[in-house]
Formats: sequence, structure tokens, C-alpha cells
Amino acid sequence: MDNDFIKYQAQTSPYPLGMEVSYAKGSYIFDTNNKKYLDFVAGVSACTLGHQPLRVNQAIKDQLDKYSHVMVYGEYSQSPAVEYCKLLASLLPKPLDKTYLVNSGTEAIEGALKLARRTTGRSQLISCHNAYHGNTMGSMSVMGFEDRKRIFRPLIPDVEFITFNNEADIAKITTKTAGILLETIQGGAGFIQPENEFLKKVRLRCSEVGAIMILDEIQPGFGRTGKLFGFQNYDVIPDIVVMGKGMGGGMPVGAFTASSKMMDLLSNNPKLGHITTFGGHPVIAAACLATLQELTETNLMEEALEKEKLFRSLLVHPLIKGIRGKGLMLAAMTESEEITNEVILKCQDKGLILFWLLFEANAIRITPPLTISEEEIREGCAIILEVMNEINV
Repeated sequence: MDNDFIKYQAQTSPYPLGMEVSYAKGSYIFDTNNKKYLDFVAGVSACTLGHQPLRVNQAIKDQLDKYSHVMVYGEYSQSPAVEYCKLLASLLPKPLDKTYLVNSGTEAIEGALKLARRTTGRSQLISCHNAYHGNTMGSMSVMGFEDRKRIFRPLIPDVEFITFNNEADIAKITTKTAGILLETIQGGAGFIQPENEFLKKVRLRCSEVGAIMILDEIQPGFGRTGKLFGFQNYDVIPDIVVMGKGMGGGMPVGAFTASSKMMDLLSNNPKLGHITTFGGHPVIAAACLATLQELTETNLMEEALEKEKLFRSLLVHPLIKGIRGKGLMLAAMTESEEITNEVILKCQDKGLILFWLLFEANAIRITPPLTISEEEIREGCAIILEVMNEINV
């Protein structure tokens, strides 16, 4: 492991994986010893089109030759951002037609929470136990995992928590509620899908009491579940949809989309209700536009469901207790944290990148690029099974 990496760059844990990256291409990452690793993680769902996607790279290069940052967000009309927001509006159900571009998923969550309070004039926010929506102070306030946030308190007040898929808890959404924030598929909790029309029932309750329904699509969005957004699998339309990760083809970005009527509230009383210097950055927006065009002009989204079937057919082993998730947002479940850790670490030794989920210790993350081939899926699954066969339980 690079000593300068440890000495000079802030770490997120005492035990980073420490691979020294040389370059990446397609579904593979290469280290400085030129060892290649098949990537089943895609930068934690961010590299939607794999590494160095030609269309995205070309869009970035073309935009760099025109202009980069010229003004803070919202003042100048910059065609990459305008074209992107226009295309996105054409692909989303009404009334989701106006997008605020920011720098990351967590900033998009912050903006969505502010918009819910601004729209309703209420303060209460509701989230779910074991929810993860980012790590800034507002996003952390709606994180449903106390061990990760206790030391940073006090956080934003007037936040309540319900249990995902618990229908009785829906009654906790009342006329005091500004907004309820849900992951369309719970990520850190273990890739848990909504059941028994849970999202539709939340939608109905929000409409009854005038609360804002916010859906976090930061992980499921941009084709990973077979649809452009995960909520399109569940016959529901939120008031605000939050996105990030995969929308930029590997570039740092986030956004939240709502109706024009709602979004325009951030521009007055007070003015500058949400501001960002680099949101809508033309180079990043060009990458987003190219990514979205590639997704909508190819069959990659539909193919994600066929690739899911292949994963499920191949990953059959006594140590795998089940596979959660949808499309290429999958979690192979083992019976213990120890087994999960051993599989992830030994697979990296054998040239396969897997990763953990935040709160579910028994889960093995499988979120490869949507561009992964069937041959590469078979290659990676063979390594997983080989490692599992070597584990003594």
C-alpha cells in the first residue's frame, strides 16, 4: 500500500483496501503492477457505463475545448446543463419537469429537504430506520443508523423514523409532516425492495395530508433496476426525486427534480433559497447528457434484468443464503459477517472487486457497470464460487 496515501490523504476507515490504481478500461481496473481486476462494484454504482466510456469521454473533451466554469449556478444559460435538464424532463412523468443540478447525492438530499420545508411551511421530516442518504449534517439527520451519527449530534431537529415496508407506520405521516424521504430500494440496509405496494400507500397518505414524498434514487437510478429510475417499477410518482452516483458516468454530480411550481419556490422568499457554485458545471453536465443519451438510445437498461437472471442462476452455493435487489443492484447474502469479509478480500486477491454495504454486514455488494458482458459475469461468478469452496465453515 502506498505510504503517501496513508500519510497525506484523509482516510474513511483504519483499513482501506489500498489498491494502487494505474488505469481502468471497460469492466476492469488495473493496478500499478499491471494486475487486472474485474469490477463488480462500479465505483459503488457510479460508473454506469464502465470505465472510460467513449461517448462520455468525448463529450468531456469537446466541452473542455469550449468553456469550463464561467459563473455560479443559475445565472448563465449553459447549453450542456440546459439540454440535460430538458432531456431528463422528457423522460420523467409529470409533473417532474424542473431539475436543480448540484455536486453530489448528499447535496441533492439537502436541497430536497429544504424544498419540502419551503413548500409546506412545516418542519417535521420522516425517514426510515437503516436508511442512508448521505453524510452531510442534514443528510445525516435522516440517516436511520444511530451508531454512525451519535457522536456528531446535535443534528437537525424534528426528524422521525419509520420502518421500511411497515404499513402501520404510514399513519405517522400527518399534517405536521413536511416530507417523507425514502430510498426506492433501501441500499445500506441490504438492497431491500418495497413490498405490498408500500410506496403507493405512502404516496396516497402524503396526498391526503399534504406532505411531500421524496424518493432517493441515488443508487437505483439511471438504469440499474431495468428502468431509468427505480420508482418506475412500482407505479408511483414522487413529489421530488433525488439522484446522483450513476448519472454522470463516473463524474461527481447530483440533482433533485420536482415540479416547476415547487422548484420555483427556492428562488424567492428568500432569494437564493439553495445556491451552489459548481452545480451544473458544463463539463460535468456534458458527461451527464452523454450518459443519459447512451442509456436511452441503447438496450442497456432492459439488459440489466437479463443480466440479473444470469447472476442469480450462477450464484448458487451453500454459503449464499439468498440474493436481494433488482437488476444490477444485487446483494449476495451470507450467514455471517466473517464469511462476507473473507469472500470480498479473497476475491480481490484473485482479481475480482466486490464490496460491502453500509449497515448489513452479511451482504456482498454486486453492482457492476451496466455494460458488463455475460462472459465477464460468468468470469466473476466463477471466482466467487471458487473462493467460497475454499472457505471452511
